[in-house]
Amino acid sequence: MALALARKYRPSTFSDLIGQESISKTLSLALESQKLSHAYLFSGLRGSGKTSTARIFAKALLCEKGPTATPCQSCQQCQMANEGRHIDIIEMDAASNRGIEDIKELIEHTKYKPSIGRFKIFIIDEVHMLTVQAFNALLKTLEEPPEFVKFILATTDPLKLPATILSRTQHFRFKKLPEKTISKHLAFILSKEGVEYSDAALDIIARNAQGSMRDAITLLDQAIVYANGKIDTTSVTSMLGVVDPEVLDKLIDAILNKKRDAVIAFTQEYASYEAEMIIDELTLFLRDKLLNKDPKLTTLTVERFFKILAEGKRLLLIGSSGDFVLLLTLLKMVEAMEIHTIDAMIQKLQNELTLNQSQTATQTLEQKAATTESKAPTNQEKKIEKKVESSLLPEDKFQSLIEKLYDRNYDLGKLFEENISFISYENKTLTWESTVEGEAKRMLIKHWPLIKLFVEEIFGLGTKIENISKKKLTKESTVKQQNIQESQTAEENAQSSSCIMPQSNSEASKDKDPNSLLEEPMVKEFLRHLDPKRVVIKQKS
Repeated sequence: MALALARKYRPSTFSDLIGQESISKTLSLALESQKLSHAYLFSGLRGSGKTSTARIFAKALLCEKGPTATPCQSCQQCQMANEGRHIDIIEMDAASNRGIEDIKELIEHTKYKPSIGRFKIFIIDEVHMLTVQAFNALLKTLEEPPEFVKFILATTDPLKLPATILSRTQHFRFKKLPEKTISKHLAFILSKEGVEYSDAALDIIARNAQGSMRDAITLLDQAIVYANGKIDTTSVTSMLGVVDPEVLDKLIDAILNKKRDAVIAFTQEYASYEAEMIIDELTLFLRDKLLNKDPKLTTLTVERFFKILAEGKRLLLIGSSGDFVLLLTLLKMVEAMEIHTIDAMIQKLQNELTLNQSQTATQTLEQKAATTESKAPTNQEKKIEKKVESSLLPEDKFQSLIEKLYDRNYDLGKLFEENISFISYENKTLTWESTVEGEAKRMLIKHWPLIKLFVEEIFGLGTKIENISKKKLTKESTVKQQNIQESQTAEENAQSSSCIMPQSNSEASKDKDPNSLLEEPMVKEFLRHLDPKRVVIKQKS
């Protein structure tokens, strides 16, 4: 009876392992140097070679010429191991024997020496399926087993294992197999089987295997039967229910050329296919194009398409109609080609500004020519006109800037007019004075690109803006300053009119007759209260 290809071509030596060279080398060196551990843990994707490696390692330990990295394949131990009937190699499926009673039975077996081999080897597959109680029961035996016992644990999910198990084993991580490695091995099997094939068909099978060699060989076995003699892309895509890469290539061309009718026709033709599968195929197809540096697809375009495809998958997850989501996703990819780059938009804007300036300059020259024809001013009038024009033209432009801001945003125009004052425009530098603070300043910063755009449109490209900040006086501070000035003025007037600091032209500053002082009202009042016997008046020298 014919065996399945996955069993027929299962590796029997370390050299037969595909894509796990580092693990093969480590285990081979450990066998050759006799530096063996009592427990090993193999983890990795399904079909990556964990169980095969465990069986090869067990056979290498029990070979009559070993332990050796190259079992002889001819001794009784190797033959029994190859046929799966070695009494000292005990394989246990933890998915179906996961309880504490099963582990107790296994521990009981560890107490007895091997029957015919050098070691008694326990291979526990899918070990992460054991219960917590079973793990706890296994801990002590796993840490200190008898010297003739070896444990080999295999799992696809090492994160579910307790840390106490991980710390008691040597952990080997099996890698996901590359698509090229899988394709090469499939070609080797087909050459052994004498079946014709195309490389593109094997690439499709390898891509659908998603890194698992067993899955790839199983699909190959199915393809041999379906293709009936020759494996090509048409038969493989039909068998797997995927879209032919040539069709995907035509679809991408239609999207790049914005052919909406071709895209709609594609969705109608492949309406019976799963939308999620088509989106996944498109994602992988774009990845291959990017890696192969297809000149039709830039990195930014691929990134844009990938985001749209990811959004399409998210819509499928919430239960949306697959046909509608696929159509919407592909049409969004067509619309994505309408997006211009930033550099192109800047160039377009600069061209428009240059065109507007040239039109404005032409209109100005025409108006000047018409004015010259209607009225020929004298040389003196021309000089005065030029002088007035040169002095007022920048201010007029500044006023037109304020009007444009009013047209675009009334609040912005009002704020700009109240807080920005024109100073000068020389050597393509517009200088203004600003008194903005707080919220007004934040508003101007927010709309600065718009202001800069209008300045270059009115004053010309490359115009620089020089801002002179000035603190704005509030009404309260103005009133307070006026009050201080008025009080200072009043004080100066009072001091100037007093006898302490008389004014130079006042009566107090003139010399008085000493005898007339007694007639002063204030002096008389003073004398009346004191009633002195004698009053002597002396003049200050």
